[in-house]
Order: sequence, then C-alpha cells, then structure tokens
Amino acid sequence: MIAFPNCKINLGLNIISKRDDNFHNLETVFFPLNFYDILEILPSQENITHLKVTGFAVGDPSDNLCIKAFDLLKKDWSLPGVDIHLHKAIPSGAGLGGGSADAAFTLRLIDKKFRLNIPVKKLQEYALELGSDCPFFLINNPCLATGRGERLEQIELSLSGYKVLLIHPGIHINTGEAFKEINPSFPQKKIKEIIQQPIAKWKGELINDFEKPVFKKYPEIKKIKDELYANGAVYASLSGSGSTVYGIFNDDEAINYPAELSYFSKLLNVA
Repeated sequence: MIAFPNCKINLGLNIISKRDDNFHNLETVFFPLNFYDILEILPSQENITHLKVTGFAVGDPSDNLCIKAFDLLKKDWSLPGVDIHLHKAIPSGAGLGGGSADAAFTLRLIDKKFRLNIPVKKLQEYALELGSDCPFFLINNPCLATGRGERLEQIELSLSGYKVLLIHPGIHINTGEAFKEINPSFPQKKIKEIIQQPIAKWKGELINDFEKPVFKKYPEIKKIKDELYANGAVYASLSGSGSTVYGIFNDDEAINYPAELSYFSKLLNVA
C-alpha cells in the first residue's frame, strides 16, 4: 500500500505567548503543496517492523516518526510487523513539515491497511502525540492553526494562478534555540485578516516571527529572501523555523533566481 505525503509552507507565523506546558501559543496558516515523499507499507514476512529510507537522509531510523507512528498504534491495536519504505524527496528539518506528513500518512495507511476504522478524532489525537503540526496533514487543506498548532480551522485560500519556488540552503535550524530569541506578543493584525487581502499586499504585513533571529544568525538565509523579491516574487518568507525560504510568483513570471549550486530548489505549479 502506497501513499504520497506532501509538504506544507507557513503563511505567516506569530508567536503569541509561552504556555505552562513549555509549548507556545501561535497563529499561522498551513498551506499544503504538491511536493511529495513516497511511503510504502507492506506486511513483514518476519513479523518484525523494519524501516528502509532512500533519498534524503533522515538520521537515526529508530527515531523516525514513521516508526513512532506505528508503535503508537501498536500500543492500542494488535498489529503484525510491517516493512516500511520511505523515499525522502522533501528535505528533512527544512520547515516544510515533511516528517510530520510522513507520520500522519503512516497513521492513515496503517488504519486503512488493517481496517482498524479508527475515528477521525482519535486519529488526530494520535497525530498530536507525534507533533504539533501532524494533525494538519490528516486534513491537508489550507488551515488557520492556533494553540500550539493543533487547533485547525479550514479556510478558503487558493494560490491558483501562482507558482511557488522553494529554496533550502541545507542549514539546520535549532527550533528550540530560535524560540528563545523571540519575545512572544500579540500581533497588530491577525493573520486571518491579512490573507484575505490580495497576495500583493501581504509583503510587510504577513510576518514570520522566526525570521528575525534566524536571519540574524544566518545572513545567507536572509539573502535568499531578498533575491526572491529581486527576481519578481509577489511574496516571500521563511517557512516555519526554516531554513527553507519560499517565493510566490505570478504564473507567467520568468524566474532567473541566482541560487547557489549547493542549494536545493523546487519550483511548483500550484493547482
């Protein structure tokens, strides 16, 4: 059984307050993109769960979210071992939610393959145990996310007529350290109001709070954003805590982005 976990970008990201559970209250819009990993799950002939990863490296396989998702279900359900093959096309630790998507799709595949018929609400609870943005990938439509990112409100938002260029410089951002550099505060204007405006008006209003500390520490990431605007982007931003920066361009805009050869880039035509 095969699935294609997709990535997301953050449209705006406001860190509002520190919570008693050491998480942060935030607001952002999760927007899914048509850029995919490949996930295959088959019964294990040895009745032992194995994970094989190809494509981009993901670190220690035993710490992989796909395995954690399977183990989470196995605590409550009688499951045989499985062979999991994950092909990583989405860079890891890039602010694109690739690992969270893999985890959410693993939950969904296991549920479907073994006919567990897990209620949607319970599936979302499992997903939240794996990561704050994991529940989003069970919905996979544009959502306003609040709380720690788990309170999701589906919204009408289309990027039809635009294309998105992702640039990932391969820099690992320590999200915990980046949070320490942010002074949480209520935004002057809510993201939900900003995104109702034409995209051309987002610049200067739709802010990612991680940009200030990340750009200060890594000026080369700020340079990516500046070059996206210099090459015609209607809007550009860091996604999540980075280090991927994306630019939104008009469909008919020619892009001559002078990216470093070592940078990963992906141009997506948004349906």
